[in-house]
Amino acid sequence: MAHILLRHRDIPDIDQLDVYVQNGGFAAFKKAVTTMQPDEVTEEVKASGLRGRGGAGFPTGLKWSFMDKNNWPHYVVANADESEPGTFKDREIMERNPFQFLEGVAIAAYAVGAHRAYVYLRGEFWQVAAWLDEKIAEMEAAGYLGENLFGTEYSLKIYTHLGAGAYICGEETALLESLEGKRGQPRIRPPFPPSYGLYGKPTVVNNVETLANVPYIIANGAQAYRQFGTEKSPGVKIFSLSGNVNKPGNYELPLGATFRELIYEYGGGIQDGHKIKAIMPAGASSAVIVANDEALDTPMDYENVQNVGSMLGSASVIVIDDTFDMDWVVAKTIEFFKHESCGKCTPCREGNYWMLNIIERIEEGEGSPQDVQLLDNVAHQMQGKCLCALGEFATMAVTTSIERFPEDFAKRVGGQHE
Repeated sequence: MAHILLRHRDIPDIDQLDVYVQNGGFAAFKKAVTTMQPDEVTEEVKASGLRGRGGAGFPTGLKWSFMDKNNWPHYVVANADESEPGTFKDREIMERNPFQFLEGVAIAAYAVGAHRAYVYLRGEFWQVAAWLDEKIAEMEAAGYLGENLFGTEYSLKIYTHLGAGAYICGEETALLESLEGKRGQPRIRPPFPPSYGLYGKPTVVNNVETLANVPYIIANGAQAYRQFGTEKSPGVKIFSLSGNVNKPGNYELPLGATFRELIYEYGGGIQDGHKIKAIMPAGASSAVIVANDEALDTPMDYENVQNVGSMLGSASVIVIDDTFDMDWVVAKTIEFFKHESCGKCTPCREGNYWMLNIIERIEEGEGSPQDVQLLDNVAHQMQGKCLCALGEFATMAVTTSIERFPEDFAKRVGGQHE
């Protein structure tokens, strides 16, 4: 099928304004502004069943409908932080199909009554930010941004903002703090951004991929979008496939395609003919899945992945073959989360510090079976006690690897590891 999000793979030069417009570009934005009330746009997105593609899977239209209409101005913020290890979908959209993403931002802004929108990018994306600035300038020159759009009273400006390369700023409230010029640390919630967001005003924060879906929905209608995916998880999803596969990359598939289809049909199978051992469906934040037949035949959507003990998240699927031990994988994830913890809350700050200490002891061959139990205990003590999801994410690979691959840890602490 033709791509909805990765349209540059079907249409050469769609990153050029004239080519984008020739292929229906900005027709959805014009339709929304000139023929629809803001609430109608929100209702159409709600009816499409589009869910947040950044990881949480929260219904997009529902989030928009939560905006406090007694408190103005309103803002829209696109989360382009994309710091999750194994996730690289948003970057491809912004680099290769930027206008569709920016049109999605514009439609979202109209839907919630915002006249200012911000694209928050991770610090390492400075080249992408400069590229988007060029595209925003082109849109302004062509009359797709600015004052009195399409002859109406609606006006909109879009700005880019670079963070400083902190994983925590992918969390929406830490992102807003950073955007305000403060230290990027999560806020206590509630209140949530739709009632108290940027500068204390109602704000909707959506992921890049989420917003890139919006022009298709407004142009073609909610039912056209629902022809893809499943009843509860409609639409298409970009799966970022990496790890021990022959053809890593981004693959746009309907939600509900299986892991087997993604890994073997699109990813070309496992490198060097090795056997698949484990799958991390949501990057480093994943609960690790044992890659048996049941798991491989599980539909990749927000409901079914939970049935095999994990979450779809941002669908950054990392494949691990049988040449790797899971204690090594756990060491890598803990090292990452320890480095990226903002330190604001004690369970995450101290928990990650001690988990790293213990796993390093185990990896150096100085650990005991009690250390494995201690590592598991520390991880469980962190769960449900952290200020934001980072602390929770840091424990997922730890607890599930110890539970589902105990032999790898036993080998390491029993002196049998090569």
